[in-house]
Amino acid sequence: MTDKTKKAADAEAAVLAKIAEWREPYRAMGERIHRIILETVPELRPRLWYGMPGYAKGGPVLLFFRVDDLMSFGLTEKAHLSVDEGAPDQLIESAWFLSDLDKPTEERIAAIVRKAAG
Repeated sequence: MTDKTKKAADAEAAVLAKIAEWREPYRAMGERIHRIILETVPELRPRLWYGMPGYAKGGPVLLFFRVDDLMSFGLTEKAHLSVDEGAPDQLIESAWFLSDLDKPTEERIAAIVRKAAG
């Protein structure tokens, strides 16, 4: 195992350990979101970012999620951000709260990850 491979494995282990600390249902949701992110854009690399799971693509963290009262999923300013086509305003979506994870939500997260990783 190369030094780079070991570092990446250690970073992912730290992310999974953080998720394992969360109360249910957020622990299971976090594990699933982690898998969705890595299945959607395999080039993303997990690491702890300000104590929460963050995902980078050869540079700064692009997206993250955390648990407080609810789970939040968000994008950093380093993600590929743009106003949605046809939007009547100039707001750029960058953060979402969720309390459950169903198939449509998983699909929306995957779409956000694809766009963010640009």
